[in-house]
Amino acid sequence: MDLAIFGAQGMALGAWEAIHNLYPIRNIRCFLVTERGNNAKHLSGIPVLELDSFAKALSAEEKANIEVLIATPENMMPGIETSLEEHGLPCHVRLTSPRWSELMKCYYVCDKEYMPLRALPVGYHRADMHVFMAKFHLDKPLAGRYDLPEWITPIQVGASQSSRRVANILDCDGENISAKNGNYSELTALYWIWKNRLLYPSDSLETEYYGLAHYRRILELTEDDVLRLADNEVDVVLPYPLLYEPNIEEHPKRYLKTEDWEAVQRAVREAEPEYAGEFPRILKQKYFYNYNIILARKEVLADYCGWLFPILERVEELSIPESGKRSDRYIGYVGETLATLYFLSQKKRLNIMHAGCRFLT
Repeated sequence: MDLAIFGAQGMALGAWEAIHNLYPIRNIRCFLVTERGNNAKHLSGIPVLELDSFAKALSAEEKANIEVLIATPENMMPGIETSLEEHGLPCHVRLTSPRWSELMKCYYVCDKEYMPLRALPVGYHRADMHVFMAKFHLDKPLAGRYDLPEWITPIQVGASQSSRRVANILDCDGENISAKNGNYSELTALYWIWKNRLLYPSDSLETEYYGLAHYRRILELTEDDVLRLADNEVDVVLPYPLLYEPNIEEHPKRYLKTEDWEAVQRAVREAEPEYAGEFPRILKQKYFYNYNIILARKEVLADYCGWLFPILERVEELSIPESGKRSDRYIGYVGETLATLYFLSQKKRLNIMHAGCRFLT
């Protein structure tokens, strides 16, 4: 049975890369999208086709012999399934976040560039860790109910902009940039962690690892994974990178204005000239760290924040219009690009491992 992948972004391209390398016997016929829009005409030499025209060109027998793998964010999957059924394509399966994580784990074990945390032996020392989950007062309620690990604590972001409370910890307490949440998004929580936990810890002096998650996305870590951290001297755990074609330089340009992108490049040149030299090389490869989700040793995360936020502040100063006159989350998108630059540049110095991202619906 031939395979078609529904989706044309990082998740779909990663699925193609993994299946192509792990199961070369599978014939991947095309990528499918509802509308072409800004999507490429081809990915990895395979056509990107609109569902309607693709389905009209097939006979009933051909449709019954095509399996569609839905590789999109999970909140989009029910609507896509309905559309596939309406177009006479009954054979489809969801590539849910756990399935995608398992697929990418198998791929990256073979690739060895972005090693899974689960490739390490289980240790004996349970690392003490504290991950803050960014929540916003306008977030849509989750349909499901989830038992979160005890090491995850909600923190309300943009709390200075609303009297409604959705968490006990607020990003407007202590030293903060809560008022900038409209541009910084979840990074106002990371700033709060940096200033109020990493530099001046007030919870547990024994906490070894700190991190950031989202109300819909968390690192998928088992109890065994927690036991893998300290005894294997893991410095950082990041989500498996998503793949982009032809390289990652095009990804931030989808979300940033030309002026913003120029401001990012100038800010890196001014603040971190050594990284500026690495920037062109990093941008020409295909792996990108999305989401601003991270778990790291306390001192490693503090170093990263000390590097990141001065650059972001300079980007604000260079922005057109000025950062205070807008609220479009652009600094949050810049943060993803800078995370990719920083950690890919630090691969030889830091012991970086990877895990799946669980998408909560």
